Amino acid sequence: MSSDVQAFETHTPDAELDDLRARLAAARLPEPETTRQRWGQGVPLADLAELVDYWRTGYDWRAFEKRLDEIGQFRTTIDDLGIHFLHRRSARADATPLVLTHGWPGSVAEFVDVVDELADPEDMSAPAFHVVVPSLPGFGYSDKPATTGWGTEKIAAAWVELMGRLGYREFLAHGGDWGGNITTVLGGRFPEHVLGIHSTFAEGPPGMSMDGLTAVERRWAEETRDFWGTRAAYAKQQATRPQTIGYSLVDSPAGLLAWILDKFAEWSDTEDSPFETISRDRILDDVTLYWLTRTGASAARIYYESHNSLDPELRVDVPSAITMYPRDIEKCPRPWAQARYRQIVRWRAPERGGHFPSLEVPGYFVQDLREGLGAVLAARR
Repeated sequence: MSSDVQAFETHTPDAELDDLRARLAAARLPEPETTRQRWGQGVPLADLAELVDYWRTGYDWRAFEKRLDEIGQFRTTIDDLGIHFLHRRSARADATPLVLTHGWPGSVAEFVDVVDELADPEDMSAPAFHVVVPSLPGFGYSDKPATTGWGTEKIAAAWVELMGRLGYREFLAHGGDWGGNITTVLGGRFPEHVLGIHSTFAEGPPGMSMDGLTAVERRWAEETRDFWGTRAAYAKQQATRPQTIGYSLVDSPAGLLAWILDKFAEWSDTEDSPFETISRDRILDDVTLYWLTRTGASAARIYYESHNSLDPELRVDVPSAITMYPRDIEKCPRPWAQARYRQIVRWRAPERGGHFPSLEVPGYFVQDLREGLGAVLAARR
């Protein structure tokens, strides 16, 4: 590794955790929702009150800190901004470098349960990877940008620099949500470094026609249009007034929890609660990371920097594997995706899973990622 990379360890002062518990104990919660649909007006009071109590009395942040240190944490400075990342090298000589990029309201917590399996699979016939998981600028233990400009294009360029400092001139990339957007930019802008991509996010060029789509693809397009028309107020807020919502997200742990839990609930492949598939502890790992690093506002600014900014002319010519999970918030018909991703070598639409597949269906996610990236590497031979 380059001398510009430094090892990093997490240890939150006890006073910070005591302060969090005190704020949770003093939380002022509103009256119950007035609709009989439990999630019809957002996070139900009963669910939030129960989770606030568990966060205060039962949740163990130290276990998550220990897990991050076990994987291996590092920081480096790129364009005057400190970037935090996890780095798990494989013991396999044939391993391929892989960068995993999270989105919002996620974090590196999305991948802590799959890193080991990706790096050192028990099945020796499965591909192995040197896994790098950066924290986006303004997220987690990465620095908060003090000026505008840190959009997805600049982040993608920073990831190329980061991987180079680790000795990985060529690498694979995966992402979903903003991570999928950044992965698209990586594949399109840096084909000399990016061997290929796997993504749970695909966005075709604007102005694509519905003609010729299958019934399922039409439904996907209609569901995506409905999402952006009726359920994307959070994105409009963060794209236009991230500073305003940021005060609440940095000052109130109960408010931060509700803001993020709402998305885990709505975007997961569940019937009533995100905890049907994702553990309370893992969601609280994610939320607590936002809280302790005071990144509610800085993370929201990625919408201000990059909302609707994907270059309509950008094309991805490196081999691409794409998976559309059924309960994700955006599902792109394959004909639309093919207009941007010119070499789709594997396409999957599984029966289960939502926006957070590495947390919801981790076993399937790992297998799908292995097979997808295996197809990408085979296409380059």
